[in-house]
Amino acid sequence: MKGVVLAGGLGSRLHPLTKVTNKHLLPVYNRPMIHYPIRTLINAGIDDIMIVTGGNSAGDFLKLLGNGKDFGLKHLDYTYQEGEGGIADALSLVEHFADDGPVCVVLGDNIIEGNIHRAAEDYRRQGRGAKILLKKVHDPQRFGVPELEGEKVLRIEEKPEFPKSDFAVIGVYFYDSSVFDVIRTLEPSQRGELEITDVNNHYIREGTMTWNELEGWWTDAGTFESLLRATNLVAETGANNESVEVKGNES
Repeated sequence: MKGVVLAGGLGSRLHPLTKVTNKHLLPVYNRPMIHYPIRTLINAGIDDIMIVTGGNSAGDFLKLLGNGKDFGLKHLDYTYQEGEGGIADALSLVEHFADDGPVCVVLGDNIIEGNIHRAAEDYRRQGRGAKILLKKVHDPQRFGVPELEGEKVLRIEEKPEFPKSDFAVIGVYFYDSSVFDVIRTLEPSQRGELEITDVNNHYIREGTMTWNELEGWWTDAGTFESLLRATNLVAETGANNESVEVKGNES
């Protein structure tokens, strides 16, 4: 399984900080934000990784990360997303890198306390379809929200006004190689983007979606409030602690 970190976009919610650099290069406590999703993949046993970046600061990722030797990697791959076409659009750029195999996708502003190793192992055994990770939050309307029936996901709503659960779909996804065929069928949403929620709902309709609940804390870092929260959480408790696992559920 290969790993993908999506670190494109313009980061407009963090202006004026992102007028001079990519959001994912901003500091979260004592490390650049991009370090955390890379470490999430490595802790899951994934060492073949591609960074999808964009904007005017794309070259700074190469300056910062190089070939990945600081993480114990032999190399890192990079590709460039033009504009803001959405998460699914960014994912479509790695089809050649995936080489007909499964991928674990991590959004570049997602930071977790523990690791996703058990979820990755569960997905390797699953062998096909998709897996998402869920986390209970106090503000699910900010995220994609699953509608659950027992252990089954019925569908996912993107930023619903009236959430049907208090779970958020966090920015870690596992997909088989058919995900690129799914993306080719998508139409842009009202935001003009190809939505990852539409990808996930396809797998739910197909009956091949499973989910795990993440233990330990999780936050994105895409707003001033969540960036501050991420910094404080890392400073207080640390991140990517390999002792924290995830619980698995089948849809």
